[in-house]
Amino acid sequence: MADIKKIATRESYGNALKELGAKAKDLVVLDADLAGATKTNIFQKAYPERHFDCGIAEANMIDVAAGLSTMGLVPFAATFAMFAAGRAYEQVRNTIGYPHLNVKIGATHGGISVGEDGASHQCCEDFALMRTVPGMVVMCPADDVEARKMVEAAYEYVGPVYMRFGRSATPVFHDENYTFKIGKGEMIQDGKDVAIIATGIMVPEAIEAGKKLAEEGISAMVINMATIKPIDEEMVLNAAKKCGKIVTVEEHSIIGGLGEAVCAVLSEKHPTPVKRIGVNDEFGHSGPAGELLKAFGLCADNIVAQTKKLLGK
Repeated sequence: MADIKKIATRESYGNALKELGAKAKDLVVLDADLAGATKTNIFQKAYPERHFDCGIAEANMIDVAAGLSTMGLVPFAATFAMFAAGRAYEQVRNTIGYPHLNVKIGATHGGISVGEDGASHQCCEDFALMRTVPGMVVMCPADDVEARKMVEAAYEYVGPVYMRFGRSATPVFHDENYTFKIGKGEMIQDGKDVAIIATGIMVPEAIEAGKKLAEEGISAMVINMATIKPIDEEMVLNAAKKCGKIVTVEEHSIIGGLGEAVCAVLSEKHPTPVKRIGVNDEFGHSGPAGELLKAFGLCADNIVAQTKKLLGK
């Protein structure tokens, strides 16, 4: 994918907020002293009167967002995933989730690809934490186009939403005609031997893995599951019934994320062998993003290897 345009989805987040802000006068943006990193500074430059820097006080920022939502505004609160899902979990649960307020959380710098910031900032637990909050929608876009359309869908949805955006630039494979819907998966490639269900920046790797498997005579279905909660149960079940085996891929712990969401559906409705590819029960460490992803097996080559192992080939 060397010739494909690459954009970090955190950039997409900032651009989407600016574009949406032109027509959505009730949209406000909050940040926790990280506007340059989360890219909400793009919105800030266009609409300074609707951007609020809450300082390094993430829990307070969530409470402020909750209050603003009760006044008829639609707040998007941004900070790193480690702080949005981790440090402010109690406020997210009790102040936003419990009263089911219309607050959107834009969490950037999620996963191992945070790179040199190291284990303290490499949040691989955010999907798990946010999935346990009743009524919370949890999403992670695969590229720039999907990220921008996701932000707009989050604005239109009435209720709490958690979105994870990445630090590193990733390939853009959607065109502007792509339609995003909360709770709906996307069939990227059909197949019959195995279904690879991926989310976020792992989707391009899954696509690449699908191509490599095809070269070896293995027909792989590739699915982009941008909404982790509510997951598209129908698509998961159809994939399992057609292919008989599933591989899930996520830049998140294998505990509590996409893989477990898929397994929960299948164990109750259509028991199917599943291989979960993600971060195992361990912390990350500092290093270049690309090298870390390979070291943790979050790459096309490992998807191919694990898929062949699942198939007994």
